[in-house]
Amino acid sequence: MKTALLQITSSDDPAENLEMVRSMMSDAAGMGAQFILTPEVTNCVSTSATRQVEVLQHEADDISLAGLRSEAAKLGVWLLIGSLAIKTQDKDGRFANRSFLIDPQGQIVARYDKIHMFDVQVSDAEIFRESKNYRPGRKAVVAETEFGKIGLTICYDIRFAHLYAALAQAGARILTVPSAFSPVTGAAHWESLLRARAIENGCWVLAPAQTGEHPKTRGKTRHTHGHSMVVSPWGEVLIDAGTDPGIHIFNLDDSSVTEARRRVPSLSHCRPFDGP
Repeated sequence: MKTALLQITSSDDPAENLEMVRSMMSDAAGMGAQFILTPEVTNCVSTSATRQVEVLQHEADDISLAGLRSEAAKLGVWLLIGSLAIKTQDKDGRFANRSFLIDPQGQIVARYDKIHMFDVQVSDAEIFRESKNYRPGRKAVVAETEFGKIGLTICYDIRFAHLYAALAQAGARILTVPSAFSPVTGAAHWESLLRARAIENGCWVLAPAQTGEHPKTRGKTRHTHGHSMVVSPWGEVLIDAGTDPGIHIFNLDDSSVTEARRRVPSLSHCRPFDGP
C-alpha cells in the first residue's frame, strides 16, 4: 500500500490550510499514494482562543472536513485527517481535537477525539493548558480498512503506553500519531516514544507532524517540531522528514507486522497481575 505523510505548517486560516492540503493530496496521489495522512490540527494552528472561536466550525458545517472528504473521493484515496479543531455543543465552549478516517468514496469510516490533554510547563516560555480549550475524548478507536486495522491516536497520547497496548490487543496493526509536537519535548522524546510504541506492539507507527514557525495569532508565534516519522513494526525509523514541509512516500507492508510479531510475540505473552 503506497502511503504518504504530509508534513505541513498550518496557519490560523482554515480556508488557506484547506487549499494547501488539497494541493498536496493531489500531488501525493500523482506519486501513487493510496493512503494519505495529515498532521494534528490540520485546519488551524492558533495561540488565541478568541481567534479559534472566530474561525472554527461544528463538524456538520466544517469546510475543512467537507473539502478534504471531497478531495479524497475525487482522488479515490484513503485519508487520515490527523485532526481538526472542531466546535462542540459543550456548555463550557470547549472544542474537540478530532481525527477522521475517510475512505476512497469520501465517507467517514471512523472518528477519534484526543483522550490525553497536553497540560504541561515545558519551560518558562512554553506553557500549555490544552484542557482549557479542548475537551478530552473518552473512547479508544480501532478502524477496519482493506489494508489492516488502524488504531487512531493524537500527539500527547503517545506517552500513554497502555492506550497503544489496548489498540494492538483489539487488532490494530497500524498506529497513527498525527502531531503538533513542541520543539523542546520533540527533540528530547519524539523518536524514542514512537519507536517504543512500534516495538512494544509490533505495529507500524505513522506520525505526520506540523513543522516550523506558524503565523502569528494576536502577536504570538507557535513553533512545532516537525520530523514526521514512519517506524516499522521492528522499531526501525524508515522516514524522518526533518523540518521542511513536504510529502513523504513509503510502502506500507502488512507482512512486516506478521514477521515482527512472529519473532517477538509479546502481545500473546501479556498476563494479568496483582497491583503493587
